[in-house]
This record gives sequence, structure tokens and C-alpha cells, in this order.
Amino acid sequence: MSPQFPKLTAFPALASLVEEFPKTEVFLVGGATRDILLGKKITDIDLLVRNITGDELGDFLARHGRVVFAGKQFGIWKFNEIGRPRNEVYDIALPRTEFSLHKQGMYRDFTVKTNPRLPIEEDLARRDFTVNAMAYNLIDEKLIDPHNGQDDLRDKLIRSVGKAADRFQEDFSRILRAIRFSLQLGFGIEDETLATIKAMLPKINKTIDGKRALPYEVIAEEFLKSLAADPVSALKRWDVTGALAETIPELLEMKGCVQPENWHTEGDVWEHALLALAKLSSDEFKKEFNDEKPDLELVLAVLFHDIGKPYTLKTPEKDGVDRVRFDGHDEVGAKVAKEALERLRASAPPDVGVAVDAVVWMVAHHMLLVHGEPETLRPDTIERYFFSDRNPSKNFLKLLYIDGVATIGPDGLGMTVLYDRMKERIAEIQRKTGSRGLKLAKPLVSGEDIMTVLNMQAGPRVGEILQNIRAKQLSGELKSKAEALEYIKKV
Repeated sequence: MSPQFPKLTAFPALASLVEEFPKTEVFLVGGATRDILLGKKITDIDLLVRNITGDELGDFLARHGRVVFAGKQFGIWKFNEIGRPRNEVYDIALPRTEFSLHKQGMYRDFTVKTNPRLPIEEDLARRDFTVNAMAYNLIDEKLIDPHNGQDDLRDKLIRSVGKAADRFQEDFSRILRAIRFSLQLGFGIEDETLATIKAMLPKINKTIDGKRALPYEVIAEEFLKSLAADPVSALKRWDVTGALAETIPELLEMKGCVQPENWHTEGDVWEHALLALAKLSSDEFKKEFNDEKPDLELVLAVLFHDIGKPYTLKTPEKDGVDRVRFDGHDEVGAKVAKEALERLRASAPPDVGVAVDAVVWMVAHHMLLVHGEPETLRPDTIERYFFSDRNPSKNFLKLLYIDGVATIGPDGLGMTVLYDRMKERIAEIQRKTGSRGLKLAKPLVSGEDIMTVLNMQAGPRVGEILQNIRAKQLSGELKSKAEALEYIKKV
């Protein structure tokens, strides 16, 4: 089936532009062209126009829609056409060349020169990878592919435009972007490009005049987008290329960290983490949680949940303990995860940033069911962990499940007994309180009720009574406000 490129008439404003400026050429460029050739739905539209000045283009766009952003120094306009939803914005740019100011790989360390008459082939020559360096002429309805991007799409390869070392030296972010694109597209990386990635990766931590060549938040964006595309492959590819060693070396400590075979026949901590990440896309996980797609905070919690084990490992041979132990690895792991994710500025990327505190909280508490068995936990404690708005409750239960199914016992099966018992406790509380979903029934009384009935001032004692009543409500001992008020009087 031939690729279905849009017609110029799909963009009425640009069709009018060509009528008003007959020499103008309009091209679909970048990821949109690539994705159409792959048969994928396009979400981001980038257009390039030739043979019109920036002033002429800017004035025209202002008359035919809403210019959301005008980056005239870069020759780019973000444009919302009249009659389209306000969130339907596409980029329109002039042909341009980019000149690295110092060729030291500094992020955005370049100057841009727009040239309305620059041949489309020269504009494409400045781009990063061949699969992104194609254009479709919307007027002539022809594909321009000077770097054989179609061949690399067919062969499923990420290849740099020209010499990989030159492209990466212009901007070190392209090193990590190559890895991310390969994961998002399910492609391999061409041999020379891959070898150059491995050779140049240490440069991403280079500093010039006290400034990082590649800001941490850029690294975070590429890492998080990689994880979102394919968590298992992302971890492996960031490892084999050397990217993990340069960005989150703490994760590599899990390699070779032994685990007791009566609990973890799947292997060392690294293998456990890989298996746990794989379980996020398993049929069993989808069935357990109604096909809900795991978000990045859950993926990170799964990745980091046992990061504290290498730092707390004790063995009979080395430390004289009765068995392999990781005492306190949850608390230590939370500190390690917090330091790594904050250093990486994982909350900063606008589209994929995560709540670091939520991830750290899950790592710190993932041993909950081991420290206190489900039957011994107070109902209000269960509410605090699994139903509170302040904690990542929705993801926390999923983390406990994933940890269980990725903990393989001698029988070859996952160890989900504690999770199953916790799930039953939660269901019991929901039955007794008539609750459904992620919210439990509202409290029977408020702090004001307690102060009124007991004629007392606000203070810690009010909170203690309120918590006690809530526990009795969740356990089914108190079922109505009248019963709760009567109980308050007895207090």
C-alpha cells in the first residue's frame, strides 16, 4: 500500500499562500514524513516553505490564523489555522542552515541562518538522521530523499546524516537521541553510528567554562522517552552503549548482586529488575489491572525498587550472617533513587517529567507487606497507603504486584501470596464500607463534629479520635454517623 501523503488542500491557509505567492514551495518535513512512510498516524506536523521572506510569511500567517509563537531568529512560526481547534498547532519554517559556534557539542550552541532560496536538499543536510532528513513537496507531490532515508526505514536502521562524528560533535544530545529513536521506532542502529555513539558518549558530561555541554534535563528527557517506548530494551540499550554508565551508574550496581535462590531463582538484582520491567507489558499485568498502561512513575519505581540491595548486601561468607540479606535496602534505595533522579532533573522535561517524590515514596515503602503482613495492618493504614490522594496509591499496588510476579521461587512461579492477601484485605474494606474504585467511603464524622460533641478545642487529641473512628468505620464496626457520634460520647 502506497503512503498516503496529505494534499496541499489539507492546509487551506498554505494553499492560499501559494495563490498569493505563486513561486512559494511547501514541504512536509521531519517526523511527519517519516511516519507517513511507516504507515503511522502523524501527530506533529512540520512544514517548510521556500521562496518567501520571513516578513511576508509572518504577515500572511497573522491574517489567516493565530500565530502561537514566532521564533523569527530561527525562522519558525507555530501556527493555528482559522477554523481548526486551538490545540491543533503546526510548525512552519523557512529553509535554514545551522552553524555550530564552537563545534564542542554544547546543546543549542549554534547560530541559525535562514535563506528563503536555500535548496531543500541543503536544509535536509543539517538534520540528524537519514530517516528524519526527507521532505515531501506538497505542490509537486514528490518525495525528496537525498540521504536514502527510505532505505534505512526499510532496513529499520538509525543512521546519521553524513559522518556520525560530525553530527554528534555539533550537538551531543544527538547521541542519546539516536538511542531514543531506535527504541521508539523499534530499529537497530547502523554500525558506524553505533560505534561513534559508544566512543563519544563520555562527552555528554563534558563541561566548558563551568557549563555542562548537555544539560541534565535533556538527558532526562531522552532517558524517560526511551523508557516510555520500551522499558526493557531501553535499559539494555542504555547499558550496552555506555549511556547508563555516564548518566545513572547507580543502576549498574545491581549487576552481579546475588540474591537468595529460595526467593529469587530468576537471577541477580539486575535480572530481577529486567524481569519486573518485562512484566509491565505482560498479559497477566494487563488482566490484573484492566489493560491500564503503566505510566513513567510506575516504570521508574519498578526500575529503582531494589536499587538499595547492592549497598546493603550481606552474605554468610563475607559477613557471617545466616543467609543473604539486604536489611534496610528499601530506605537506602529511596535515598539512592532520590539522589539519582534529582541529579538527572527527572521532573524537568515538560512532556515526560515525573514526580520524583512519588517514585521515591514507592521505593521506600515497597517492603510494606514483608515488614507487616496484610492481616496485621490497620484499616486506616491500608487507606493511607492505597487510597490517599497524597501518595501514589494507584501505582503502589501495581508495584507490589510486579515485584511479586518477578520474584521467582524454586517452583518457577512468581511469589504473589502477600499481594493476593493484601488485595483481599482491600476488597474486604471496600465491601464493609460500600466503597468502589480508588476512593473509600467518606468519613462518618469530621473534626468539628468531635469538638462539638466533646466541647473541646482543636488539637492532636481531636486527630487521634478522628483516626480511631475512621479505623472502626473501615473495619465495619461503625456504619453510620449516628453510631460514630454515639461512640464519640463514650470516648
